[in-house]
Amino acid sequence: MKPMFDQQRLVRAYSKARSDLLSERNDQGHWVGELSASALSTATAISALSLAEPNHADQPLIDRGARWLVQQQNEDGGWGDTDQSFSNIATTLLAMAALRLGGFAEQYHDQLASAQRYVDRLGGLAALRKRYGGDKTFAVPILMNCALAGLVPWNEVDSLPFELACLPQSFYRWAGLPVVSYAIPALVAIGQARFLHQPPRTFFAGTVRRWAVEASTRVLLRMQPDSGGYLEAIPLSSFVAMGLASTERAYHPVVRRVIAFLHQTVRDDGSWPIDVNLATWTTTLSINALSYYDEQLPTDCLDWLLSCQHKVRHPFTGAEPGGWGWTDLSGAVPDADDTPGALLALGRMQREPQVDSAGQVRIVGAAGLGVQWLLRLQNRDGGWPTFCRGWGRLPFDRSGADLTAHAIRALLAWRDLDAARIDRACRRGMDYLDSVQNRDGSWTPLWFGNQYHPEEENLVYGTAKVLMAYGDVGHLGSNSVASALQWLSRNQNPDGGWGGNGVDLGGEFPEKSQSSVEETALAVEALVRGGGHESRQSEAKMGLNWLIQRVESGQYLNASPIGFYFAKLWYHERLYPLVFTVAALGAVLACSAGSTRSQLATGQTTRRVEGT
Repeated sequence: MKPMFDQQRLVRAYSKARSDLLSERNDQGHWVGELSASALSTATAISALSLAEPNHADQPLIDRGARWLVQQQNEDGGWGDTDQSFSNIATTLLAMAALRLGGFAEQYHDQLASAQRYVDRLGGLAALRKRYGGDKTFAVPILMNCALAGLVPWNEVDSLPFELACLPQSFYRWAGLPVVSYAIPALVAIGQARFLHQPPRTFFAGTVRRWAVEASTRVLLRMQPDSGGYLEAIPLSSFVAMGLASTERAYHPVVRRVIAFLHQTVRDDGSWPIDVNLATWTTTLSINALSYYDEQLPTDCLDWLLSCQHKVRHPFTGAEPGGWGWTDLSGAVPDADDTPGALLALGRMQREPQVDSAGQVRIVGAAGLGVQWLLRLQNRDGGWPTFCRGWGRLPFDRSGADLTAHAIRALLAWRDLDAARIDRACRRGMDYLDSVQNRDGSWTPLWFGNQYHPEEENLVYGTAKVLMAYGDVGHLGSNSVASALQWLSRNQNPDGGWGGNGVDLGGEFPEKSQSSVEETALAVEALVRGGGHESRQSEAKMGLNWLIQRVESGQYLNASPIGFYFAKLWYHERLYPLVFTVAALGAVLACSAGSTRSQLATGQTTRRVEGT
């Protein structure tokens, strides 16, 4: 491929972005990043503190959180998850409940009245149920929070079979749980609260459930991490605390540990993020981005990354040892996105000259465990779920296109460890990707969204990530790739960037989707690595020009709320635009410097220790 742009300008932009990224490392050499403040998290934390502190010991904290929350209300009366998010029914109801439980109904009367009008315009509780469909993972906790605040009667809160949590974990996949695998604590706490606030009329059900209250509470204790925060997530932890506290258990050890967790994670302005941090994820993203063009990668985070691997069976999901979660904190759970990210990063650090033979042995050992963990997780349909194999069809339990593409790339990077089994798994994975490609040529991801899209989907992210897997496998001439490249071309915005598919949404949202740094960088990287650079040079050049201009002006550090956390909770991460920009510019530089397509497709990740 010929250089797509003025080489010196490209090099200057890359050098600036690379320098900025390296400066974000902490003293241990890894990246922590910073998640956006969340109105939804702040609302749930206020509710939990209000219910769990009957003596008002935390009133100053509650007051500060309420002031911050009120400042985030949108002009339409609703609340969105981040400071850049459109209003949504879930966050608005939680904010209303928090202000009432915190004792602010009179002080913020006008704000609550405006919020009620917003909820009524959407259709009330029917709009909430429509948002989540048959998935009760988040809808029922929201309804419980509203019932505790007196906004809805308890008969609007679905009963949850919390007694099923008393079964061995190996039985969960057969139990038909109405919530996803990560939500067992919510199932227990909210299910108990609903049962105790509105007991069933039948004697048998009441007897069984009264017995199960204490037994299932022991499950909560067993699952609670050292930090006190389930999944290190403020909303999930807060729901657990308010469920127990509302049933005269404010001083239960589970509740007290959650309250301590909320004290530790509140920010100076009175807000809380959706999760504490994504340190493992942002670190592996950074290493993999730098690996395209840097002659020598920073490896001072190697020990830290190896220490993040889960070495024992996980109490939360029952996952076997070998996987990585999104953070080094105790509430992380191994998953099929962070594990591939770690495997790719280890593969790239393994060949660095500063890594001695002992370090290489440790890397290969960790990679072996990680590869086996990924292979065991593959679903029957050939795709990869987030946490647990075969749990069901709810989000995060069913297979996802972005997860599957990432898993395939990681397995190929360590193919020599178990070539026959990895080849079989990758063939099945590619068949799955072929089967779930949308008719228009795009792929839908699980963990990322775009608020301008009618279904809140981020097809740019999904398509870009899957194209990279097709490039690694060598299927660049397939019809699937051709269709995906056409989709990227059709959905490029007139300014050269990508974001929200570049489609006119007919005035459904306040404005047409704007190009984002994250999505534009991903599209450019995919065009270079996914085989589209030869037939789509014009599109790639326009995207690259848009990206370089943002670097030159400093606007490339502006994060967009494309992150999709559990149950449609939006976030933006400060490092995403920076990391994705480094990856895109590095990929273009590597290609224009003469790298072969096969070298670029693997990002130089296949340099292995002899004999492995």
